[in-house]
Amino acid sequence: MTVPEFLEWDPEDGSGQLWQLRDGEPEMMAPASIRHGSIQSRLSYLLTGHLDRQAGSCRAVIAPGVVPRVRADTNMLIPDIGVTCSAETDGIALSNPVVLIEILSPSNEAQTRANIWAYCTIPSVMEILVLHTSRIGAELLRRGADGNWPARPIQLGPDDGIHLESLGFAAPLLAAYTNSGLG
Repeated sequence: MTVPEFLEWDPEDGSGQLWQLRDGEPEMMAPASIRHGSIQSRLSYLLTGHLDRQAGSCRAVIAPGVVPRVRADTNMLIPDIGVTCSAETDGIALSNPVVLIEILSPSNEAQTRANIWAYCTIPSVMEILVLHTSRIGAELLRRGADGNWPARPIQLGPDDGIHLESLGFAAPLLAAYTNSGLG
């Protein structure tokens, strides 16, 4: 299936489930756990507040479609949060995401990690943040000034802060875990 076919496709199962397209095959995404949804909601709240105070064109989008550069005709992936600074307000996929965020659940780690590496092929993406649900911790990948990605992500623990340089955003990592059952 191609991306245009996927966008026209209707699974007609009535489940209301979220789907992504991986290598031409529709892939149903499991509903988020309460912890996963709590972390996603809290981080989106923190990011949106920051972006609103900046009064620029950047905004956070929950579960946007993004199309990686590699095999773009057969892949539309769904990160937990995407941040774009482009003026687009309509459509399904963010054409120029700057930051992509995944909340890593143990049950879907392989698929999430595959998505993360696909996100690295999107030219506009400057940072990828991955928050864990089994512990307070995160991984941050930041594109270098030379355009390359690091061999290893920056590891963040409970005493660290989240610093998204491309957005001028900073917050304690613990703030993303408020009311998640971990913080």
